[in-house]
Amino acid sequence: MTYTIGLLHPGSMGSAFGAQLRARGHLVLWCPDGRSDTTRRRAEHAGLEAEALPELVSRSDVLLSLCPPAGAEETAAQVAEFGMAGAGTIYVEANAVLPARVHRIADRLTSMPVIDAAVVGSPPVGGKSPTLYLSGPGEKTDRIAELFAGTDVQTHVLGDSIGQASALKLAYSSYQKVSRVLAAVAYGAADTYGVADELLVIAAKRTRSYLVETDYIPKAAARAWRWGPELEDAAALLADAGLPDSLMRAAAATLARWDGNRDERLDIAEALEALRVEGDLDNPS
Repeated sequence: MTYTIGLLHPGSMGSAFGAQLRARGHLVLWCPDGRSDTTRRRAEHAGLEAEALPELVSRSDVLLSLCPPAGAEETAAQVAEFGMAGAGTIYVEANAVLPARVHRIADRLTSMPVIDAAVVGSPPVGGKSPTLYLSGPGEKTDRIAELFAGTDVQTHVLGDSIGQASALKLAYSSYQKVSRVLAAVAYGAADTYGVADELLVIAAKRTRSYLVETDYIPKAAARAWRWGPELEDAAALLADAGLPDSLMRAAAATLARWDGNRDERLDIAEALEALRVEGDLDNPS
Protein backbone atom coordinates (compact mmCIF):
# COMPACT_ATOMS: atom_id res chain seq x y z
CA MET A 1 0.00 0.00 0.00
CA THR A 2 1.28 3.46 -0.86
CA TYR A 3 0.85 6.61 1.23
CA THR A 4 1.18 10.35 0.88
CA ILE A 5 3.69 11.75 3.35
CA GLY A 6 4.13 15.40 4.26
CA LEU A 7 7.76 16.00 5.21
CA LEU A 8 8.48 18.81 7.69
CA HIS A 9 11.23 19.69 6.63
CA PRO A 10 13.82 18.22 4.25
CA GLY A 11 17.13 18.85 5.99
CA SER A 12 19.93 16.30 5.59
CA MET A 13 18.07 13.67 7.65
CA GLY A 14 14.59 14.52 6.39
CA SER A 15 15.54 14.56 2.72
CA ALA A 16 17.26 11.18 3.08
CA PHE A 17 14.13 9.76 4.73
CA GLY A 18 12.05 11.27 1.93
CA ALA A 19 14.23 9.66 -0.73
CA GLN A 20 13.84 6.27 0.98
CA LEU A 21 10.06 6.63 1.00
CA ARG A 22 10.01 7.79 -2.63
CA ALA A 23 12.02 4.72 -3.62
CA ARG A 24 9.23 2.57 -2.16
CA GLY A 25 6.63 4.30 -4.31
CA HIS A 26 5.20 6.69 -1.72
CA LEU A 27 4.37 10.29 -2.62
CA VAL A 28 6.38 12.71 -0.46
CA LEU A 29 5.34 16.35 -0.20
CA TRP A 30 7.27 19.27 1.21
CA CYS A 31 6.54 22.98 1.72
CA PRO A 32 9.06 25.39 0.11
CA ASP A 33 7.68 28.53 1.83
CA GLY A 34 10.50 30.31 3.64
CA ARG A 35 13.01 27.53 3.00
CA SER A 36 16.59 28.07 1.88
CA ASP A 37 18.05 27.30 -1.53
CA THR A 38 19.98 24.45 0.10
CA THR A 39 16.72 22.91 1.31
CA ARG A 40 15.18 23.34 -2.12
CA ARG A 41 18.09 21.53 -3.75
CA ARG A 42 17.81 18.69 -1.23
CA ALA A 43 14.09 18.33 -1.90
CA GLU A 44 14.55 18.34 -5.66
CA HIS A 45 17.36 15.80 -5.46
CA ALA A 46 15.17 13.52 -3.33
CA GLY A 47 12.29 13.80 -5.80
CA LEU A 48 9.88 15.49 -3.40
CA GLU A 49 6.78 17.35 -4.61
CA ALA A 50 6.39 20.98 -3.53
CA GLU A 51 3.09 21.98 -1.97
CA ALA A 52 1.75 24.87 0.12
CA LEU A 53 1.39 23.94 3.78
CA PRO A 54 -2.44 23.88 3.96
CA GLU A 55 -2.63 21.54 0.98
CA LEU A 56 0.28 19.46 2.27
CA VAL A 57 -1.56 18.91 5.55
CA SER A 58 -4.89 18.08 3.91
CA ARG A 59 -3.36 15.68 1.36
CA SER A 60 -1.07 13.74 3.68
CA ASP A 61 -1.80 10.41 5.32
CA VAL A 62 1.28 10.93 7.50
CA LEU A 63 3.09 14.10 8.57
CA LEU A 64 6.74 13.42 9.41
CA SER A 65 8.37 16.17 11.47
CA LEU A 66 12.17 16.04 11.10
CA CYS A 67 13.41 19.53 11.80
CA PRO A 68 15.89 21.23 14.15
CA PRO A 69 14.66 20.36 17.69
CA ALA A 70 14.24 24.01 18.64
CA GLY A 71 11.58 24.37 15.94
CA ALA A 72 9.56 21.24 16.75
CA GLU A 73 6.74 22.96 18.62
CA GLU A 74 6.55 25.86 16.19
CA THR A 75 6.24 23.36 13.32
CA ALA A 76 3.41 21.58 15.11
CA ALA A 77 1.73 24.92 15.82
CA GLN A 78 1.80 25.78 12.10
CA VAL A 79 0.13 22.46 11.31
CA ALA A 80 -2.46 23.01 14.07
CA GLU A 81 -3.56 26.29 12.46
CA PHE A 82 -5.41 24.29 9.83
CA GLY A 83 -7.70 22.72 12.40
CA MET A 84 -9.55 19.75 11.00
CA ALA A 85 -7.84 19.96 7.59
CA GLY A 86 -5.60 17.09 8.57
CA ALA A 87 -8.06 15.18 10.74
CA GLY A 88 -7.02 11.54 10.97
CA THR A 89 -3.56 12.22 9.60
CA ILE A 90 -0.85 10.60 11.73
CA TYR A 91 1.67 13.14 13.02
CA VAL A 92 5.11 11.62 13.64
CA GLU A 93 7.16 13.81 15.98
CA ALA A 94 10.65 12.52 15.19
CA ASN A 95 12.83 15.27 16.66
CA ALA A 96 15.24 15.05 19.59
CA VAL A 97 13.00 16.77 22.14
CA LEU A 98 12.01 16.34 25.77
CA PRO A 99 9.08 13.94 26.36
CA ALA A 100 7.11 16.81 27.92
CA ARG A 101 7.44 18.71 24.63
CA VAL A 102 6.02 15.74 22.72
CA HIS A 103 3.03 15.75 25.10
CA ARG A 104 2.55 19.49 24.45
CA ILE A 105 2.60 18.82 20.72
CA ALA A 106 0.05 16.02 21.12
CA ASP A 107 -2.17 18.34 23.20
CA ARG A 108 -1.98 20.95 20.48
CA LEU A 109 -2.74 18.56 17.61
CA THR A 110 -6.04 17.31 19.01
CA SER A 111 -7.40 16.32 15.59
CA MET A 112 -4.45 14.02 14.83
CA PRO A 113 -3.01 10.93 16.48
CA VAL A 114 0.60 11.73 17.44
CA ILE A 115 3.42 9.20 17.39
CA ASP A 116 6.58 9.87 19.38
CA ALA A 117 9.62 8.91 17.30
CA ALA A 118 13.39 9.22 17.45
CA VAL A 119 16.13 8.56 14.94
CA VAL A 120 19.35 6.95 16.12
CA GLY A 121 22.08 6.76 13.51
CA SER A 122 23.21 8.63 10.42
CA PRO A 123 20.96 9.57 7.48
CA PRO A 124 20.08 6.53 5.33
CA VAL A 125 22.49 7.18 2.48
CA GLY A 126 25.48 5.23 1.22
CA GLY A 127 24.33 1.99 2.82
CA LYS A 128 23.80 3.47 6.29
CA SER A 129 20.75 2.18 8.13
CA PRO A 130 19.46 4.26 11.05
CA THR A 131 16.76 3.05 13.42
CA LEU A 132 13.50 4.92 13.86
CA TYR A 133 12.21 4.22 17.38
CA LEU A 134 8.46 4.59 17.82
CA SER A 135 6.14 4.88 20.81
CA GLY A 136 2.43 5.54 20.89
CA PRO A 137 -0.87 3.81 20.06
CA GLY A 138 -0.07 0.33 18.75
CA GLU A 139 -2.18 0.42 15.59
CA LYS A 140 -0.62 3.73 14.53
CA THR A 141 2.98 2.75 15.31
CA ASP A 142 2.48 -0.44 13.31
CA ARG A 143 1.30 1.66 10.39
CA ILE A 144 4.45 3.82 10.54
CA ALA A 145 6.62 0.69 10.74
CA GLU A 146 4.82 -0.61 7.64
CA LEU A 147 5.54 2.69 5.90
CA PHE A 148 9.29 2.09 6.13
CA ALA A 149 9.21 -1.61 5.29
CA GLY A 150 11.78 -2.40 2.63
CA THR A 151 13.73 0.83 3.15
CA ASP A 152 17.14 1.35 4.75
CA VAL A 153 15.35 2.81 7.78
CA GLN A 154 14.88 0.16 10.46
CA THR A 155 11.94 0.59 12.85
CA HIS A 156 11.55 -0.52 16.46
CA VAL A 157 8.39 -0.07 18.52
CA LEU A 158 9.11 0.67 22.19
CA GLY A 159 5.60 0.69 23.61
CA ASP A 160 2.26 2.49 23.75
CA SER A 161 3.34 5.54 25.79
CA ILE A 162 4.24 8.83 24.15
CA GLY A 163 7.59 10.02 25.47
CA GLN A 164 9.46 6.71 25.44
CA ALA A 165 11.14 7.29 22.08
CA SER A 166 12.15 10.84 22.96
CA ALA A 167 13.51 9.77 26.34
CA LEU A 168 15.59 7.05 24.69
CA LYS A 169 17.00 9.49 22.14
CA LEU A 170 17.98 12.12 24.72
CA ALA A 171 19.42 9.51 27.09
CA TYR A 172 21.61 8.19 24.28
CA SER A 173 22.50 11.68 23.05
CA SER A 174 23.50 12.75 26.55
CA TYR A 175 26.23 10.11 26.44
CA GLN A 176 27.14 10.10 22.75
CA LYS A 177 27.38 13.82 22.10
CA VAL A 178 28.97 14.78 25.41
CA SER A 179 31.50 11.98 24.87
CA ARG A 180 32.44 13.59 21.56
CA VAL A 181 32.96 16.93 23.28
CA LEU A 182 35.02 15.34 26.05
CA ALA A 183 37.11 13.54 23.45
CA ALA A 184 37.86 16.86 21.78
CA VAL A 185 39.00 18.61 24.94
CA ALA A 186 40.96 15.58 26.19
CA TYR A 187 42.79 15.31 22.89
CA GLY A 188 43.39 19.06 22.92
CA ALA A 189 44.96 18.89 26.37
CA ALA A 190 47.20 15.96 25.40
CA ASP A 191 48.20 17.71 22.20
CA THR A 192 49.14 20.84 24.14
CA TYR A 193 51.59 18.81 26.19
CA GLY A 194 52.90 16.78 23.24
CA VAL A 195 51.39 13.44 24.29
CA ALA A 196 48.45 13.16 21.86
CA ASP A 197 49.83 10.05 20.13
CA GLU A 198 50.29 8.29 23.45
CA LEU A 199 46.71 9.20 24.44
CA LEU A 200 45.41 7.53 21.28
CA VAL A 201 47.43 4.38 22.01
CA ILE A 202 45.78 4.14 25.43
CA ALA A 203 42.32 4.80 23.98
CA ALA A 204 42.76 2.19 21.23
CA LYS A 205 43.06 -0.54 23.87
CA ARG A 206 39.36 -0.11 24.70
CA THR A 207 36.82 -1.24 22.10
CA ARG A 208 33.71 -1.42 24.29
CA SER A 209 31.44 1.48 25.18
CA TYR A 210 31.32 2.53 28.82
CA LEU A 211 27.58 2.93 28.37
CA VAL A 212 26.97 -0.82 28.28
CA GLU A 213 28.94 -1.37 31.50
CA THR A 214 26.08 -0.57 33.87
CA ASP A 215 27.59 -2.81 36.54
CA TYR A 216 30.30 -0.18 36.93
CA ILE A 217 27.86 2.51 38.12
CA PRO A 218 28.02 1.36 41.79
CA LYS A 219 31.82 1.18 41.56
CA ALA A 220 31.89 4.78 40.33
CA ALA A 221 29.72 5.78 43.29
CA ALA A 222 32.05 4.05 45.76
CA ARG A 223 35.13 5.67 44.23
CA ALA A 224 33.66 9.12 43.68
CA TRP A 225 35.51 10.58 46.67
CA ARG A 226 38.79 9.81 44.90
CA TRP A 227 37.72 10.58 41.36
CA GLY A 228 36.29 14.03 42.13
CA PRO A 229 39.60 15.69 43.09
CA GLU A 230 41.29 14.05 40.09
CA LEU A 231 38.73 15.60 37.76
CA GLU A 232 39.18 18.98 39.43
CA ASP A 233 42.88 18.75 38.52
CA ALA A 234 41.91 17.62 35.02
CA ALA A 235 39.70 20.71 34.75
CA ALA A 236 42.66 22.88 35.77
CA LEU A 237 44.80 21.18 33.12
CA LEU A 238 42.21 22.02 30.46
CA ALA A 239 42.03 25.62 31.63
CA ASP A 240 45.83 25.90 31.53
CA ALA A 241 45.69 24.66 27.91
CA GLY A 242 43.12 27.32 27.04
CA LEU A 243 40.34 24.74 26.69
CA PRO A 244 36.84 24.72 28.25
CA ASP A 245 36.80 23.16 31.71
CA SER A 246 33.09 23.42 32.52
CA LEU A 247 32.15 19.85 31.56
CA MET A 248 34.94 18.45 33.70
CA ARG A 249 33.93 20.57 36.70
CA ALA A 250 30.32 19.50 36.20
CA ALA A 251 31.43 15.85 36.26
CA ALA A 252 33.33 16.51 39.50
CA ALA A 253 30.21 18.11 40.98
CA THR A 254 28.16 15.07 39.97
CA LEU A 255 30.65 12.77 41.67
CA ALA A 256 30.38 14.91 44.81
CA ARG A 257 26.76 13.78 45.12
CA TRP A 258 28.13 10.33 45.97
CA ASP A 259 30.42 11.62 48.73
CA GLY A 260 28.25 9.98 51.35
CA ASN A 261 28.62 6.58 49.69
CA ARG A 262 32.38 6.24 50.10
CA ASP A 263 33.43 2.59 49.71
CA GLU A 264 29.83 1.37 50.08
CA ARG A 265 28.56 -1.71 48.26
CA LEU A 266 25.54 -0.35 46.41
CA ASP A 267 23.53 -1.89 43.61
CA ILE A 268 22.72 0.06 40.45
CA ALA A 269 19.33 1.25 41.69
CA GLU A 270 20.79 2.48 44.99
CA ALA A 271 23.63 4.31 43.22
CA LEU A 272 21.21 6.09 40.90
CA GLU A 273 18.86 6.92 43.76
CA ALA A 274 21.75 8.59 45.59
CA LEU A 275 22.16 10.89 42.60
CA ARG A 276 18.45 11.62 42.42
CA VAL A 277 18.05 12.43 46.11
CA GLU A 278 20.93 14.90 46.02
CA GLY A 279 19.52 16.31 42.80
CA ASP A 280 16.16 16.89 44.49
CA LEU A 281 17.89 18.78 47.29
CA ASP A 282 19.70 20.95 44.75
CA ASN A 283 16.50 21.59 42.82
CA PRO A 284 13.61 21.61 45.31
CA SER A 285 11.13 22.70 42.66
